[in-house]
Amino acid sequence: MTQPPPFPVEEFRSRLAALRAAMVERQVDLLIVDQFEHIQYFGGHLPTAAMYQALLISLDKEPVAVIRALDATVFSETSWLTDCVAIGDSDNPIKVVAQTILARGHGASGVGVERDSHFLTVNRALELQALLTNARIVDFSGVMWEMRQVKSPLELACLEVAAEICDCATAEGFDAALAGVNEREVLAAVNAEALRRGADNGCLGVVVSGPRSAALHGELGHRVLAKGDILHIEMLPQFRGYSSRIMRPKSIGAPTDEQMQTAKTMIRLQDEQFRAMRPGAEAKEVDRIVREGILAAGLRDSYTNVTGYTLGLVSVPRSSDFTCAFLADSDWQLKQNQVFHMYTWAGGLAFSETVVVTPEGGKRLTKMERRLFC
Repeated sequence: MTQPPPFPVEEFRSRLAALRAAMVERQVDLLIVDQFEHIQYFGGHLPTAAMYQALLISLDKEPVAVIRALDATVFSETSWLTDCVAIGDSDNPIKVVAQTILARGHGASGVGVERDSHFLTVNRALELQALLTNARIVDFSGVMWEMRQVKSPLELACLEVAAEICDCATAEGFDAALAGVNEREVLAAVNAEALRRGADNGCLGVVVSGPRSAALHGELGHRVLAKGDILHIEMLPQFRGYSSRIMRPKSIGAPTDEQMQTAKTMIRLQDEQFRAMRPGAEAKEVDRIVREGILAAGLRDSYTNVTGYTLGLVSVPRSSDFTCAFLADSDWQLKQNQVFHMYTWAGGLAFSETVVVTPEGGKRLTKMERRLFC
């Protein structure tokens, strides 16, 4: 598998320039970045979630990473930045962040915070505000999530590698999935192949079977596959933090005629949906193709879930990014080089793809054949 080159410093600087323009527009002199995807996107370093850490970005100086001292070596290996403040495990990280802001001359500045961050808890936000008594706190929610929607060529290359891992690992899992085989053996085959091909995350896939095949987020059990089962595999590999995804079903033994017809209908509707995924398309109209099509075909009584959502950098504590999600009332337009996980499920069967928006319609980055395997 050909791997793309690392992200060059120039790409990080371009991202930073766009972020600073947004900061100027919102009168933010210093921005506290603590959502891990954003720290990695702008700084190149992915922290661990053991304690609070942040990236401090001003308008005119190199960003300052406030990181756990234990991770200083990893930071030096992975980040393009050089300015960092180390937090000892006995230190209060919020105090260290506040002290760093004060020491860098921003105690009375407009300080932006990610109020939609999973890491800026209510207690942390209150403590930070109490320590920065002269600062003007500015809400920066949503800005960086939107900035990361359109992917660069190198980001797309990383997603393509992750998509190829999806294809190969799913095929390996299906090869292992035979009557009499434990579900865990299938997942072991999937994980081993994904790791061999470059996946860099721990949670690589979901495997459920039999009566639980429709539980798309079902936990791994100890079922032994039997004839008549439907095996569901969803791959979630990341390459350099970029996640592609795929879902495919396999019938253990010959599928029923009803299952075959259900699969064909789902695939037909999804293919129509992909063709509609052009720049400027209304998200709710793209969603309607699958949502209303599945209901009209009588494959489901209701359709409450999204039909697709954002793909890109994904980090703890989330497993999915719903910044842009496809729902019946989604009021946004698609942009070229956005990437989505588009999926549908019915009758215990699920199909999904990693899809990039192009002028010709949605292009699948996952290439595995679209059918009910058996």
